Amino acid sequence: MLDIAKELNRWLEEGRDFAVATVVAVSGSAPRGPGAALAVDADGTAIGSVSGGCVEGAVYDLCAQALKDGQVVRERFGYSDEDAFAVGLTCGGVLDILVTPVPADGPGRKVFQVALSAAARGEAAALARVVRGPAELLGRALAVHQDGSCAGELGGLPDLDRAAVQGTRSLLNAGRTGTFDIAASGARWGSPRTGSGGGSRCEADVTLFVESSIPPPRMLVFGAIDFAAALVRMGKFLGYHVTVCDARPVFATRTRFPEADDIVVDWPHRYLHRTQTDGRTVVCVLTHDVKFDVPLLEAALRLPVAYVGAMGSRRTHADRDRRLREIGLTEAELTRLHSPIGLDLGARTPEESALSIAAEIVAARQGGAGLPLGSSHTPIHHDTQGLQPSGAGGQVAASRDRKPAGSATGTP
Repeated sequence: MLDIAKELNRWLEEGRDFAVATVVAVSGSAPRGPGAALAVDADGTAIGSVSGGCVEGAVYDLCAQALKDGQVVRERFGYSDEDAFAVGLTCGGVLDILVTPVPADGPGRKVFQVALSAAARGEAAALARVVRGPAELLGRALAVHQDGSCAGELGGLPDLDRAAVQGTRSLLNAGRTGTFDIAASGARWGSPRTGSGGGSRCEADVTLFVESSIPPPRMLVFGAIDFAAALVRMGKFLGYHVTVCDARPVFATRTRFPEADDIVVDWPHRYLHRTQTDGRTVVCVLTHDVKFDVPLLEAALRLPVAYVGAMGSRRTHADRDRRLREIGLTEAELTRLHSPIGLDLGARTPEESALSIAAEIVAARQGGAGLPLGSSHTPIHHDTQGLQPSGAGGQVAASRDRKPAGSATGTP
C-alpha cells in the first residue's frame, strides 16, 4: 500500500471512501511483490496494481465489494485455481491479497493516515496489519515509527501490541517488507466480548504483514558531464535521491542538472567522506580523471554501499586498477568495482549509457545475471530476501566476476 502513498494520502485528505487490496504473500513467479497495492474509491476510480494486469479485474471487484459490505477479506490467486486461471494469472505464481475497506468515518482510518502521510513525505514509517489469526483481528493495523511510537491497536491487548510494535520496528529499521508471527505461548488473544465474567479469549497465533517505507536510496554521481545529466534522469526514474558532485563550479550547476536533488561543488573524495551513505547507496564515478578517480574510489570501495562503478576505457581501468593496488586496496575490495561501468548494450549516446549503467545497478542489487531472459534458465523474478548489498560480504558481491571482454560502456 505504501507504494501508492502519495495518491492514497490525497484521497484521505479529500475524505474519500476507498478499499485497498495489498499483496501480502507471493510464491513462485509473480510480476509484483509483497506490498504492491490496488485501491478503488467509491466512484470506481482505481490506482495502483497488484499483478501487472493478471488479476486486476478480479481484485477490483473484491475492492468494490469491500466498499459495500465493509468486510476485510484475504483471497488467494494461484495457477492451479480454476477461477484465478480464468482471470489471467498464468505466470505460475500464487498471490495472497488482503482487501481492506477504509471508509471516511471508519475507526481505523487514522492509522492509515499516519502511515500514508509519513510515507508521502519520504519519512520512515511502517504499517503492520494482521493477516492471520482470530477473525475479529483480521486487517487490524498499527502505524509504527522508527522511535517506536505508534498509532492504533490490534486487539486492545498490551502484550500483543508490544510484540507487534517490536517486530514491526525491527523490519522498519532493516527497510524490509514482510511478515512475522507472534506466538500465543499461553497468552490469550482475541475478543473479550464473548462468554461471561468479563469475557473469554481464544488462544491463537497471529501473523502480521509489515510494509516499510524508508527514505529513497541515494545515487551519488561524481563528474558533471553530459553522461551524468542522462544518468541523473535515469536515477530519478528508478526512485533514487540523486546527488551530483564535481569540484568545478562552472560545470556543477542547476542549469545543467535541473532534475538532481542536490548539486555539490567539492572534491569528490572529500564529499564522500562527509556525506551519509548506507547499504542501499550507489556510487557512480564519471569523473574520468585520475586525480579525482583514485582517492574517490579508495574511499568508496571501503564503504558498505550497494554498488560502485567507474567510467573509462579498458586502458583507463587497467591504469586505475594498478594505482589502487599501489595505495593498498585488497583484491576483495577491487572485486567490488564495476569497471568499465555498465552492461554491454552497445551504448553510444549518453542516454544509452545511462540505461546501461542503470541496468547493471539493478542487476547488482537484485542478484540478476545481466543476461537476456530468453537465453537464461534462472527465475525471471529473483528472490532477493537475504541478499546483502553488493560488496558488503553478501552473495551479490561474491558472485560477480570481472566484466568480460567486449562490454565496455565508458568513453575511450
